[in-house]
This record gives sequence, structure tokens and C-alpha cells, in this order.
Amino acid sequence: MSTTHDAAPHESAPSPTIQPADGKLGILIPGMGAVTTTFIAGVEAIRRGMAQPIGSVTQLSTIRLGKRTDNNTPKIKDFVPLAKLEDLVFGGWDIYEANCYESALNAGVLEKTLLDSIKDPLSAIKPMPAVFDKNYVKRIDGPNQKPKGSKMDHAEMLLDDIRNFKERTGASRLAMIWCGSTEVFHRPAACHQTLDAFEEGLRKSDPEISPSQIYAYAALKSGIPYANGAPHLTVDAPALMDMARDRNICIAGKDFKTGQTLMKTLVAPGLKSRMLGVSGWFSTNILGNRDGEVLDDPGSFKSKEESKLSALEMILQPDMYPELYEHIFHKVRIEYYPPRGDAKEGWDNIDIFGWLGYPMQIKINFLCRDSILAAPLVLDIMLFMDLAQRSGMRGVQEWLSFFFKAPMTAPGLYPEHDLFIQLMKLKNTLRWMKGEQLITHLGREYYD
Repeated sequence: MSTTHDAAPHESAPSPTIQPADGKLGILIPGMGAVTTTFIAGVEAIRRGMAQPIGSVTQLSTIRLGKRTDNNTPKIKDFVPLAKLEDLVFGGWDIYEANCYESALNAGVLEKTLLDSIKDPLSAIKPMPAVFDKNYVKRIDGPNQKPKGSKMDHAEMLLDDIRNFKERTGASRLAMIWCGSTEVFHRPAACHQTLDAFEEGLRKSDPEISPSQIYAYAALKSGIPYANGAPHLTVDAPALMDMARDRNICIAGKDFKTGQTLMKTLVAPGLKSRMLGVSGWFSTNILGNRDGEVLDDPGSFKSKEESKLSALEMILQPDMYPELYEHIFHKVRIEYYPPRGDAKEGWDNIDIFGWLGYPMQIKINFLCRDSILAAPLVLDIMLFMDLAQRSGMRGVQEWLSFFFKAPMTAPGLYPEHDLFIQLMKLKNTLRWMKGEQLITHLGREYYD
């Protein structure tokens, strides 16, 4: 009898004990613009039976357990103990004073008739004054900001906000996800190397410490998991990564994988799997929402560009396949175009070559809706982060790379960008958490 199985033996590490998802889960969000309001409005509509959670892995996807012949494929939400949608409560910060309903109207993503049907719960969510620094987001400004003080003062104010929110809502657990604007590109500095240096930097208002890092610090100080939905430097610095690991808190990021990069992580693995060469990949976007306005600044665009460029290089591995990808020319452009609003449009021109070097082309025109694609990611990331936290996991949650353009990893470890490998990693992590056999897809036992 064959000893090779489609389902692999358990990993040596024992499965964790998962604490139950009792009580309310409070989701705290810096930045209550188009993505956040689309997410919250969507959850409210789904809770009322007015819509389906399209695009959400936690709500709709299934997971195979055991052999294919077992026909055992429950939905993920029925397999692992996730927080239920009716147990979610929301809060956040923004530089504008508009409540969630008003902000959703301003964003122009969802129809007014839908928003009016859930106006009361949306109107009740009012943004707390934000920590903001014009040096990090240069194209927007607003009146709803924390009073002047040191960056440590601002961190203490956020800690108070978090405590007050938990008490006000009766939430038993919290999680935080950055949905604010993209900050300007910068690299870790001396203040980011250790927690002591970082806290001293907060006290001295070190200009190298960004608002998003103050939010992340406040989250970790409060013992709650933090995920970064933007491409800038936040928790991917030694001080905060060590803080998360030492305090047994989950972190994840970065940059939601939505439109054009989602297409790249679908197409590039297919080209590579068939050993087809790529000589050039030109990508351009037009976007008219607040994100597009912010990215019109070269500093903020640099953060996004680094994130969007990294995925293709990591997937194609030009060092390993020089004859196919060594000379690839890859360029990314984002143009702010207000008439388009949230309905982003992306164009990709891909110059490929095949047998005997003969050239071919692929052209992709993706007319997507940025916030419609991002909203279910916010839901999935928060539910999985809460699950990981209740499972005793800590530090970087690389198994959530599926949702991010520039996935965080352990120091010195290259990230996995192939969407299909990322999905296998995600589902195998869930199987491991529940003590189920991991799936290898070898399948020899069906034929031996």
C-alpha cells in the first residue's frame, strides 16, 4: 500500500488552542474614507440580508479537508471559529469631521439609496480626531486633528481613544487596520531599530516617526493586532516587529492587493509556469478618489511604486531565470484623474516571447472599483488577525500574504508573491490550526 498521500502528515509543531470568539470584536481604522466606509456599509447591508459578501474569502470560500474522495469541503467560516458579522463594531480616526454616512456619500462609491437604508448606524460612527503630519501626506489636510503635543503625547491620546472605544462599545477584543492615505516613502532610521530608541523618538518628536507608526505603537501597546493596508513603512521596522513578537501580538501587511497588482499576481505566475519570457511590462492607472489625489505627490507615489514593482520581480525571479527575465523593462504609472472617482482603470501592456524567441503581446484593461475590491479584504484580514490572536500566534502573519501587494516576512526571508502559493499557504495554515492534515495535491494514493 502506498504511504504517499494527497493530504500530508501533520507538521511537527502542535496545533494551537484557539480561544472562542465570544463577545464583540471592535475594528478600529485610521482613515475613514472610501475604503473604510465601503467596508462598514457593506457589513451593515450584509447583516440586514440586503447583499451578499462577494469577494470575501472568510464568508464564501470553502476549504477541502482530507482526500478528494471524502467530499468534505466546509466553508471557512464554518471550519474555524471566526467572529460573526453581527458581532462587529466599528470606530476610527480621520482628519475630516464627516460621520461614516456623510463620508460614504462624499466618496461616491455606493448608491445613495443603499446608504440611506443604513443611514442610522452609519451616522452613529463619528471619526475621532486623527494624528496627522502634513510632511507625510502632503496633498490633503483637515480640521479634525489631535491638539498639538509631542508624538508621545499623541500616542497617549490614541491609547485613551482605544480604551474609551472598548468601554463605550462593550467590545471584548479589538483589532486595528490602516486604511488611511499612503505616506511618503522613507526607510527605517536609527529611531526604528529598538523599542527604547523608538519611544525616545516619540518623546523627542523625531521627524522620522510617521503618524501610521504612532497608531501601530498604540495598537501594540494596547495588546491588539495591527495590519497595514498601505505601502508605506509602518510595522515593518525592527522596533515594532520586535515589540509585536515580544508581546505576543499579531501584525501583518502591507498594501491591499486589489486592482492592477492582483492581475499581475494572476498572470505572471502563469507565464513563469510555462517558461515564457517577458521583455517588458508597462502598467498605468487613472484614479480620481482621495487615494489618487494623495498619490499625485511624488513622495507618496514612491511608496506605492516600490510596492507595485516588487511583486513582479519576486514572482519571475530574474536571477534564477536570466534567459527569460533578466532584461525585463518594468514601469508603473499612476495618474490622478478626478472625473474617474473611485472607478480606477488600469492598463497593462505585456511584451512576452516564446519558442525560438518569437514575440507576442498581452494587453489588459481592468476597469475596476478600488474600494469595492478592498472592502472585503479589510473584513477578511481583520477576522483572520483576530483568529490568529486568539490562537496564540504572534509577530508577522505571513500566511495572510494573499491579501497584500508587499507581504511582510521574517527578517531576511524573501516574500512569496504567487497568488496561488499564497492561497495554499493560507488554507494549509487554517488546516494546521485545526489539527487537520495539510494538502499537498500529490494524489498518488488514488492510482497506486
